[in-house]
This record gives sequence, C-alpha cells and structure tokens, in this order.
Amino acid sequence: MALIVQKYGGTSVGSAERIGAVAEKVIGWRKAGNDVVVVVSAMSGETNRLLDLATEVTDTPVPRELDVLLATGEQVTIALLSMALEKRGYPARSYTGTQVHIRTDNAHNKARIRDIEGKRIHADLAAGRIVVVAGFQGVDDDGNITTLGRGGSDTTAVALAAALKADECQIYTDVDGVYTTDPRVVPEARRLARITFEEMLEMASLGSKVLQIRSVSFAGRYNVPLRVLSSFEEGEGTLITYEDEAMEQALISGIAFNRDEAKLTILGVPDRPGVAYRLLGPIAAANIEVDMIVQNVAPDGATTDFTFTVHRNDYKKALEILNNTARELGAREVSGDTRIVKISLVGVGMRSHAGIASTMFETLAKEGVNIRMISTSEIKISVVVDEKYLELAVRALHEAFDLAQSPTV
Repeated sequence: MALIVQKYGGTSVGSAERIGAVAEKVIGWRKAGNDVVVVVSAMSGETNRLLDLATEVTDTPVPRELDVLLATGEQVTIALLSMALEKRGYPARSYTGTQVHIRTDNAHNKARIRDIEGKRIHADLAAGRIVVVAGFQGVDDDGNITTLGRGGSDTTAVALAAALKADECQIYTDVDGVYTTDPRVVPEARRLARITFEEMLEMASLGSKVLQIRSVSFAGRYNVPLRVLSSFEEGEGTLITYEDEAMEQALISGIAFNRDEAKLTILGVPDRPGVAYRLLGPIAAANIEVDMIVQNVAPDGATTDFTFTVHRNDYKKALEILNNTARELGAREVSGDTRIVKISLVGVGMRSHAGIASTMFETLAKEGVNIRMISTSEIKISVVVDEKYLELAVRALHEAFDLAQSPTV
C-alpha cells in the first residue's frame, strides 16, 4: 500500500459534475489499495470573484481580512468533494489548513509554510478515510488564517507529501504532463516521461506554466517524487525526480520561452568600480527583478555599455529609473525594447555533451534570427531575440535537436 497525495486545481473542480469526476478518480486510487490525501483549490473563478467583492468594499483590503475571505474558496471545495466521496460509499474527512495545523509565518497573502502536524491525517488514514485538505492556506502562531500566494495549492500538496512521507505527490492539471515545448507553438512537441527537479525548475522559471517554481523547489528540497497528470484524461503524466544515468542520455529535455521580456540599454557609462551597482541598485530598490545582464567595455577602457532585461510589466518604471541614473552618471544614451522574447534550451545532458550552444546558434543563423543577448548555466542556454521570430526559432530548434523523437534509452 502506497500513500499518495493528490492535488486538483480550480478547473478540475470547477463544477459539481467535475467534482464528481474527481471523486471517481480518487476512488480509483483507493480501490488500488492506496491511502489517499487530496488537496484542492477553490473552484475555477472563485478566488477572482472574492477579490472583486473585496475591492467593491475597499480599494485597500487589510491583508489579514483578505486572507480570511480568500480562504473560504477552498473550504467550499473540500466540503463538496468529501460529500461526493461519501455519496459513493467512501468515508472522507475534510480539513481546512488551520484544522490540520499547516503552520506558516505571518506574511499575509504570501505566507511560507514552516511546519505541518500530520497526526490527525494519519489517524484518519488508519481508520480507512480519504482525507481532503484545503490548499493555499495555513495558520500563523497567533491563530490567524494565512494564504500562501500564487501556486499555493501546489505548495500545500508538496509540503503535505513531505510531512507525511508520501510515496508520490500527484499534481492534476488541465494538461497531461510536461512537454518538450508548448504544443500550441510546435504541434509535434512530445510529452516527457520524466524530467529532473533541476530541469523543471529551469523550465518553470523560464516561462513554462505547468508548475509553480515554489512547489518544484520544495519537492526537490525534500525529495518528494512529483508527477504531473491530467484531470480529464488517463495517462502516465510526467514524473519529476532526481537525475539518473538514463536521463543523462538526452542532450536537451525541453525548450522554454518567455514573451514577457523587455530590454534596457545604457551607453557610454564611465567605467569605474561600482558602476554596475550604481545602475542596478536603484532598479532593485524599486523591487524590479533583473534577469539577463551583458556589459561591454569600450576599446579605450574609459566607458562601458550595459544591457539588461526585466519583466515587460516593469519596463516603464525601470526605464524612468535608468534615465535618472544616466543623468547622474553622465551616460551618453538610454534605450529600450519591449518587442523581445527569451528562448531557452534546458537539459542535464549539457553537463556531459559539447556543441549544444554552437548547434543552437547555427540553427538560428540559418533561419535569419539575430541573437541580441546570450546567457548560460550548467544546464541551460538562453538567448534574447526579436519577438517576431519566436515561433520560427522554437520550431527550428525543436527540429534541430530531434525533440519530437522518443529517447533511445
């Protein structure tokens, strides 16, 4: 008998009919002899509805009270799913985050899990019950309800799996796994049978929307096998786990891309110690995250040019700050571009195989795609290109690295 923690998102429990379908799926795992703990999100659209209600009352909701409000969404779902299981003859017990003591810090709207007390859940499982837990929420040391922010239900599921020492944590979504790239861009994209935590972290950070970075990081830290599955069709999904010998055979596991990039350049900055801090310090102080950075020193050694990327939503604010800094430093020119994208190759095979970067650059050159910026890490190569070339570049790279083919191992 295995202990399985499952998480179902808002679209999976978006109606009474879908909640019934989730109940049947859970029962299937129970019939196979497994203990099952289920984590659910609020019904699709419910959290936004509650947020809209809050803003009708006040433009600036008190964070503590907003958490009290938002936590009710999951409370509805756990009760309905437990009812659906009971109706089908399977004893179930629902719990809010407070009731199972998912202890967090007191950062309302973006709390972090500190500890989970598994005693009550283990007792229910021993009594033959299916346990249904509200995702996205917890309780701080003063007894206040807290919510975990974006991706909170995934994080709840992974944290529960770690605390309960579950054999697997299954994340049910509206896709049937992790693909070599977005099938909407490359119809030949292939579902991966497995991928490493490192690769999934890179894919999530680079634009893949299948899983939130926070939950993948948590799973990797506590060695929780994580599987992505579809709520709407049967299949093996994608297992996210640690690297093994077989996984090293694949040069590239996937191609991620991010359309939300913007580029800023400052030219003719006096080249002296501390100039990078003078440029990026004010950006960081404005809570703007910088992604890729390129610095070029002029031949005379007296000035330097500096280019970096930020999220497109932060572009105007970052440009204003950079213009102010340019005046202070006596820089020659500031420019920006919001019509760029970042494309990244991800794969643990990069550690042991040479020539991946050259193949990438050759492929893009053949398609007439000019590279604006390059960034590399141990298992990733990223390039910034003009937005109009995104789909062409991704399709060409997918073909160049034979990602539509199943691995030979």
